[in-house]
Amino acid sequence: METFPWLGVTSRQAFQFFFEHLRDVINDTGAPTDELLYNASVLAHFATTSTSSKDTFPATPASLTTVFDLFVMDRSLTNDPAVMEAAAAQCLLLTGFFFDQQKRRHAVNWYADLGSAFFARAASTGRDPARARLMDTMSRRFQFWRLHQHRLARELREEARFGAYGIRPDGGSDPSGR
Repeated sequence: METFPWLGVTSRQAFQFFFEHLRDVINDTGAPTDELLYNASVLAHFATTSTSSKDTFPATPASLTTVFDLFVMDRSLTNDPAVMEAAAAQCLLLTGFFFDQQKRRHAVNWYADLGSAFFARAASTGRDPARARLMDTMSRRFQFWRLHQHRLARELREEARFGAYGIRPDGGSDPSGR
């Protein structure tokens, strides 16, 4: 999937960005590459998908309320592994990367448990053994990835904040003078 030219970034560029930055955040934890790739793809997908997209499933959720309305209130698709994976990925994004924005309005830990359960459901109903193993791993390591996505979001915000004043978070100044 390529994004529209007016976004200024392709899906591949977004994936590369999140892969590199997430890898830096987890540099000493020894996280398996398949998990790192999966998480980078989740972040890239939602970064390049509008909350109002009608053409892409899943669209980027605006909040955990959207997740609740789509996947908790409507239980008709709980046996569809793709839908359960989408629900889990949305929970991961919102309870991890967007934790700071969600924590005042939602019981974030409850949604994190729900996301883990969605991954487990995707694993148990999936037909592809390799995909089912990855979904099972994501279920068991949901908290690990949630915390690292949150850490990444904080580091990116710090980087942007300091960059506006020409100061790097490590205390140095930006050589370009920005």
